[in-house]
Amino acid sequence: MRISSESLLLLPVALSVAALSLAACGETKTDHSTLAKVEAEQRAAIEDKGELVCAQGGSRDFARVCTVDRETTADGLILTVRHPDGAFHRLLVTKDGRGVIAADGAEQAEVTVLADNKIEVALGGDRYRLPATVRGPAAAKP
Repeated sequence: MRISSESLLLLPVALSVAALSLAACGETKTDHSTLAKVEAEQRAAIEDKGELVCAQGGSRDFARVCTVDRETTADGLILTVRHPDGAFHRLLVTKDGRGVIAADGAEQAEVTVLADNKIEVALGGDRYRLPATVRGPAAAKP
């Protein structure tokens, strides 16, 4: 990682500290919105790094340990989700409201719509939580 990228990722942390310091001074009304903004910026920085929450091998515990690579192909946008141990799944982002499907292999991806514009994708015993634009009840059907 380049030093400049690390500096940009540390900026939201510094802003969080500043927001918490303001809260200690009694300016709570403004600080809540500032803190919410900082937290949103931190989430965006993590997503920009390509990290996402996943549970591997049937585990019930989710952790932000997987990464995602994006590649535009003739078929559409392919997401390659990688686990720390080297395992991976390739997902094709659909344009028909289903969210994603398995890009290759015999297993079907099962998509569940979650709150906060996220979907959970189950594939081969692994589960991933991905950001998504949910457009209505039809989007929840795989």
